[in-house]
Amino acid sequence: MASSSRPNSPPIKAAIVKLTVSAGTPHQFSQLELDALAKARVIYVATIRKDSTQSKAAPIWFTITSERGILTQSGPDSWQARRIRRGSPVIVWIGRRRGPAFIGKAEITDEPLFIGQIINDYPKKYLMARLGLHRPSKRSFERGERLAINITPLQALPQGFSSQPGAPAPNLEGVPVKAR
Repeated sequence: MASSSRPNSPPIKAAIVKLTVSAGTPHQFSQLELDALAKARVIYVATIRKDSTQSKAAPIWFTITSERGILTQSGPDSWQARRIRRGSPVIVWIGRRRGPAFIGKAEITDEPLFIGQIINDYPKKYLMARLGLHRPSKRSFERGERLAINITPLQALPQGFSSQPGAPAPNLEGVPVKAR
């Protein structure tokens, strides 16, 4: 997420988002979800648009915190970061588009421990980062080119729940929310 490859286009910046619980008790990952997280290279994340519909699920890199939250990063101007800033819940699929899914609360954070974990864990998953390419750095976070995102699971979704861009998003009871 360094810069755009299009000529005369402004550089693309990245952001970190932290998912946390705003109300109620966080969902505890089941053994199935923990096993899937341990094997997965990516998660798929969809946000909720203002009209209460799902966005397209995007594959993104992630790491797990000691509190079993999920950390990832994004560009500060991405739709994902914009929606998270306004309080959008996220729908997360683990490992594949039809993998175990849950609704979570996302929050952009500048917590040094989270940023440090992202910087340290990213190369452990990706060979290109170990070679020094496309690797997050402390400086990229300090300059606002990357944002850290912490995701806390709130509720598991039914097995087989799939991404349906434009469809009503599930609410915290797992049923679709009617568009406004």
